Amino acid sequence: MANYARNFMLVLAACSAVSVMAQDDDSTPKSKKGYLTGSFETNTIYYRDDSETGAQSPDDHFGSNNYLKLDYYQGKFSAGAQLEVYEPALMGYPTELEKSKITNYYVSWSDENFSVTGGTFYDQFGSGLLFRAWEDRSLGLNNALMGARFTYNYKNIVRFKAMWGMPRFGMEFSDTQVRGADISFGLSSLLDWKKTNLWIEASALNRYEEITAVEKEDGAKPYTNGFSGRVNFERNGFTVKGEYVDGGNKYMYDPQSEMQRKRANAQLIEASYNGNGLGVNLSARRLEWMDTDIISGNTSTSNMINYVPALCTQYTYLLTNLHPYTPQLGQYFGNFINSGEIGAQLDVFYNFRRGTTLGGKRGLKVHANFSTYYTLEKEGTAQFGNLLFRDFSFDFEKQFTKEFKLNFLYSRQERNPNYGTNKTTHVANIFVADMQYKFTPTFSTRLELQYLTSQEDDKDWMAGLLEVNFAPTWSIYCSDMYNNGDTKTHYYNVGVSYAKSRTRIALSYGRNKAGYVCSGGVCRIVPAYTGANLAITTSF
Repeated sequence: MANYARNFMLVLAACSAVSVMAQDDDSTPKSKKGYLTGSFETNTIYYRDDSETGAQSPDDHFGSNNYLKLDYYQGKFSAGAQLEVYEPALMGYPTELEKSKITNYYVSWSDENFSVTGGTFYDQFGSGLLFRAWEDRSLGLNNALMGARFTYNYKNIVRFKAMWGMPRFGMEFSDTQVRGADISFGLSSLLDWKKTNLWIEASALNRYEEITAVEKEDGAKPYTNGFSGRVNFERNGFTVKGEYVDGGNKYMYDPQSEMQRKRANAQLIEASYNGNGLGVNLSARRLEWMDTDIISGNTSTSNMINYVPALCTQYTYLLTNLHPYTPQLGQYFGNFINSGEIGAQLDVFYNFRRGTTLGGKRGLKVHANFSTYYTLEKEGTAQFGNLLFRDFSFDFEKQFTKEFKLNFLYSRQERNPNYGTNKTTHVANIFVADMQYKFTPTFSTRLELQYLTSQEDDKDWMAGLLEVNFAPTWSIYCSDMYNNGDTKTHYYNVGVSYAKSRTRIALSYGRNKAGYVCSGGVCRIVPAYTGANLAITTSF
């Protein structure tokens, strides 16, 4: 706690200094006055042992993740810092998150066409398959680059950025170096097209990490050069995007301890149409050896410098998230080589307008999704191997009266529990009814009823949630997820939250099943735990 106190005092001192800077006299033009913004977030859990679920608490029973972020702006100049405190980190978070430190800090200058940043920064090339630096606190992920970045935009015809930095890993910045450049050509702006947008884009990335003498003798190289080419087209509601990524050479040892060189690559095609109440989105992707680490050989969930999300429905309901899909990026399973995956996702939305036969008095929204992914039968090909994951879902939203609204969801999920090493799959059928009733403009209730039926894993599950809202301040809920198949175990939770202005305080207590926490299609594994959780978020 001594380090926490020291760092906290440093940030407070910085805040005071910045505040003094921001307090310009009345003669300063309003457009030139500086201002300070910030946010604070804490997530603290008191753990207890639970023999029924197998949950075990840490030695001191506590876990606490805390973040204080400050940003100062004055004209074209900005600066900021972030203090993080883990006393200790919550269970399931990467173990390299520990103690306290000012982890991120930067200064930046920018105008309409030009910017330069020194310190930590976030960015990505294209969809992020080649490179992405970002923060997601729910995953314990922050791989910001410590270095410098330059951007330039010429009349919205040419956009260019160049960067260099060392990715953050845990509380420190790694010795790995990343250098890259990205350029985009706006042909529609150049040719003065009014109804069409067409961009041609390209990126290059160099990753350098020191390797051992043994690895050099075995043929490995300390550097990797990756490239990306993209086309983005939009016209009259139609959008088509294509991306090809050459991730460069990857060096790894096979089960016989022989050094192997693999060529990372990925292909992504996205097409969509939106208009007249109809929305159709198609995504198809092939991946091969696309696991790009900050530190080679480290298995932490935060050890990544690219972004490869699962392209399937990202659910929010309890039972639909028991076994979320995680993409296969290429690895050895004994003598079995799973070099990657290939598959696609189709999303269809339709809004039946008011006054139509199905729309009725208040309209009807329907949505269907189908996604399926396979292993690669053979390296360097697009041949389909064993099924990895398949999901078909259908849902609709209907406002029956001014007071009552219903969301209904059905999902059929089929997954391979052995990462594609054989043809075995497990199937689950999931039903969800989500009902909301407004008694008054400020008082409402929401009830979720869920059921999962399966012949594998823990067999059948049921879940329910009741939420009572007193807008705009108070919300109370209770939920239970019960396995009525094999384990006969209840996973209950109760909680209350209070929100006012930019501050929200939430307190809850309950059991949490071992499984996954996912955000944006990226997941981390969490152990089972039971305890009380206090969460506070505020901004100013």
